[in-house]
Formats: sequence, C-alpha cells, structure tokens
Amino acid sequence: MGKNKHARWAEMKGFDHVIEPPFDEVFRRDHSLKGNWHREWFGNSNPITLELGCGKGEYTVGLASRFPDRNFIGIDIKGARMWRGAKESHNLRLPNAAFLRTRIEFTGSFFSPGEVDEIWLTFPDPQMKRSREKKRLSGPYFLNLYRSYLRNRGQVHLKTDCLELYQYTAELVRVNGLDVITSVTDLHHEMSGDPLLSIRTYYEQMFLNQGVPINYLSFRLPNDKEIISPER
Repeated sequence: MGKNKHARWAEMKGFDHVIEPPFDEVFRRDHSLKGNWHREWFGNSNPITLELGCGKGEYTVGLASRFPDRNFIGIDIKGARMWRGAKESHNLRLPNAAFLRTRIEFTGSFFSPGEVDEIWLTFPDPQMKRSREKKRLSGPYFLNLYRSYLRNRGQVHLKTDCLELYQYTAELVRVNGLDVITSVTDLHHEMSGDPLLSIRTYYEQMFLNQGVPINYLSFRLPNDKEIISPER
C-alpha cells in the first residue's frame, strides 16, 4: 500500500490540473490563486463549485462531465485517494475540473469573497461526539469559514449516510433561519433519477449495497449571518 501511495503521489505531480502547495505557502497567508481562479486557472468566468473532503473525487469528475459550463474543484488533504479522481479527469481531458490538496481549514487562503458559487459535502466524517463539533464540515466553524468566500446565499449540499449528522445539520439550519432547498432521508427512493444527485461516490455505493439509506440536505448560506451551534 505504501508503494502504491508513493507512486500515486509521483503521478499526481505530473498532472497540470492538480495543485499541491506546501504548508508554509498557505498557513496564515494568501495563495497567489486567491481571487484569480477565473482569470488565471480556468480562463473563463463560469461559476465555481467546490467538493470539500472530496475523497476519490467522484462528484468533482461527475459534475464536471455533466456541466461543461461550470468549473469544479475537489479539495482533500489525502492525495492517495484524490489520485483516482485526478487521473480520471486527466484521462477524460476535462478542462473544468481541478484538484487542490490542502486542509479544508486553509481554504480561506485560496478563495476571495464571492469567488465560489456552490459547495458539496459528500460523506464527510460525522464527528458526532459533542467535543468534536468544530470538526464537522457542516458545523458552525466551517459554515462561517465558507461564508468568507461563498457568494451570498450560495448553495451548500450535504450527502451522508449518517442520520445523526443529517439531523444535526437540519437543526442547525432551522436554528439559524437558513432557507432549505431540499431535505430527504432516503435520497435514492424519494428523488430517484435526479441527474444531479445520481452521481454515487465509492462510500455511497458501499452504504447502498448494505441497505443504508442516503440522507440529503441542501440550503442557502447568507454572507451577513454568523452561524451559531444548535447545541448552545
């Protein structure tokens, strides 16, 4: 496994659509692409969507294939997983797909206010112990980070097998008065055939094979509203 990891990291360095900045380049400082993704990276003004904690990058690749008039960036710290999506998008020659290897905590160093149009959270680690709330990608710490670069009332999507994380996020949305777009607890039964939601990640298919229903929640995130915890 270690040998495969090193081979994948080496191969990724040859992909011109993958960015792997060193820690000291983004820790408490802005990356050169911040505010410049449209002009310097994609060469167009099309909306940018982020897949945060992208894992193998299935949603980044799937969405980029379906929506050539939009730009997509998969973000994760684990390069060995990301390699799969990076390689597939490279083989498909998708000009609107990119991958960024960094911590999600550092994304504020890469994107300017309003630069991102939409965010996907695909099967994030639930982190459901109360002491781990700050680690939840749909919790107040991260939602307030997203507000710093998501366009006003931009859309946030959450797909999860964890009913508890779905319920926590739904309660957070309610407590903060955020607008819900879609909320279902059995996605593939209640919204079967939806082209946007039919993309399946590796983990999603694994859960479905085990008979575990998939929860889905999408909502709008305003820039001017500080998000508070539903557990206060």
